Amino acid sequence: MASASVPGFTLQANGDDNPGQVSSGSGGSSCHRRSDSESEPPPTAKSLARLCSRDKDERTTALEELSQKVLVCLGLDRPGSARLSKQTLLHLLRLSRSCPLEEVRVRATELLWTAQEEGVKVPRALASGPSCFIPAKEMLIEGPNQDILIESFLSLGRVDHLTTIMALHPSYLSCFLKTQHALFELDGPLPRDWRHYISVLAAARHHCSYMVQQHSAAFLEAGGEENWLGGLEHAPAKLRSLQTLNKLLAHRPWLITQQHIQELVCAGAEPRWSLAELIHAVILMANTHSLCSFAWGCGLNPEPDHVGGYTFHPPSPSHIPRSTHSPAHEDGRQELVDGAVEVEVLMKRMVELQEQEEECTQEEMVTRFERERSESIPTAVVRGAPPELVLCLVEEPEFRYEDFAPRGEQSPHIMRAQDYSWEDHGFSLVQRLLPDMGQFLDEEFQVVSNLTYHRMAMHEGVDTYTLRKALWNYIHCLYGIRYDDYDYGSVNVLLERSLKVFVKTVACHPEQTTARIYHAFWRHFRHSEKVHANLIVMEARLQAALLYTLRAITYYMR
Repeated sequence: MASASVPGFTLQANGDDNPGQVSSGSGGSSCHRRSDSESEPPPTAKSLARLCSRDKDERTTALEELSQKVLVCLGLDRPGSARLSKQTLLHLLRLSRSCPLEEVRVRATELLWTAQEEGVKVPRALASGPSCFIPAKEMLIEGPNQDILIESFLSLGRVDHLTTIMALHPSYLSCFLKTQHALFELDGPLPRDWRHYISVLAAARHHCSYMVQQHSAAFLEAGGEENWLGGLEHAPAKLRSLQTLNKLLAHRPWLITQQHIQELVCAGAEPRWSLAELIHAVILMANTHSLCSFAWGCGLNPEPDHVGGYTFHPPSPSHIPRSTHSPAHEDGRQELVDGAVEVEVLMKRMVELQEQEEECTQEEMVTRFERERSESIPTAVVRGAPPELVLCLVEEPEFRYEDFAPRGEQSPHIMRAQDYSWEDHGFSLVQRLLPDMGQFLDEEFQVVSNLTYHRMAMHEGVDTYTLRKALWNYIHCLYGIRYDDYDYGSVNVLLERSLKVFVKTVACHPEQTTARIYHAFWRHFRHSEKVHANLIVMEARLQAALLYTLRAITYYMR
């Protein structure tokens, strides 16, 4: 998610940690600072926040002031200057790459070029766009999504890769940003720095350095103690007590019981959580776990100012950019033909299911559900060890997702949607314990469930309801949730095996998602349609995890 505040620029004293410097004089020595009486103050968080003003004149003034301060740092207005800090340069890089306001984007680019001309080593982004799976041109920086990207920038101070990709579906992004604002910024039982730290711990479970870095930065901006990010042992005992719930929510939420709730909130618990605090923490964790699925499923690149997202080294002369968004094929024409046939077959099956009048017995419906949940769907290769910034925040890293119903083993009890559902039970409990949050979440679920453009691949005027429903119910099936009135035979008819592999990987083992898995399904569909599928996976997974925890809280409260 986007950070809620804008970090300030600073001037740095000369030192080896600086990315570059401006020299003056015949001896080539580094520039000195002016005396305090002559010194220009560096840009601050407050002055930078004016770039996000809704008043165009104020933005213009702020941009001119920013430019002047950078030029002062470069010593172009008078002799003697301090050099630009790494933080300043990275902020300019981010603005030059992702700001939806053209005048800001162009000016940031010009300032970086000016700094480079003056001998400063400037950073460059290592990725060409927000996703290593999706071509940058698909992101539509200019186009129908421009308004919501500008709104995001004016509200949050930046437009990150997550927001840019979600902007392919503006109606969803609009309600998503409202939910995130409520979770992290509005008054609530948990302090703001704790909200982001809990999210850091949640992202670490899925080795998602993208989300860890996003929330680590926001945690520090909210006044959090930096040493907490160095390991769990530095955090308060109350936060550490969430680790069991965190790992279960991330990997096997069906194992959560009222005993886990009681250990955190009962009168003898030490440290003790109130129910309001706990529900806030649970939603934060489940929200972040599901966003990790989206980040991995869409192949998010690091932000330009993230570790791994930039370099100060120039590109190698022998470097030839290679496309990262489409695998090589020996016969592209044959693939187009095969993809078109797949779409036609899928559309025919959707129509047949909508026209089907045959009714199955309840026994047959249960059998089909059991067949789906016990089907062996292999996931991808296991990645190497996560980076240290992630690993130091994970307790029991070997605890991972296991199939809800392994073949030949006794499985946990199924959760029947008729016995406990979001609409009839979960929504009201969240509203009671964390007012308004139930409404925000419900809007997200409703928007993603009803989201349609009445098209599929190259076809227009298509009713995609049965396909969207099959995706949602298949994800809940993987998490052991059954709808008695749904025929799970539809899942097998509509979801090809390559799609099932992608969905199961992103929903259950997101850190194992690869470009090959992403490109293998729906080969003739738009990337925006694959992003749509990722949104469904994300929200269905979020709801499933919440349902198990809310049910445990309900049982505890009886």
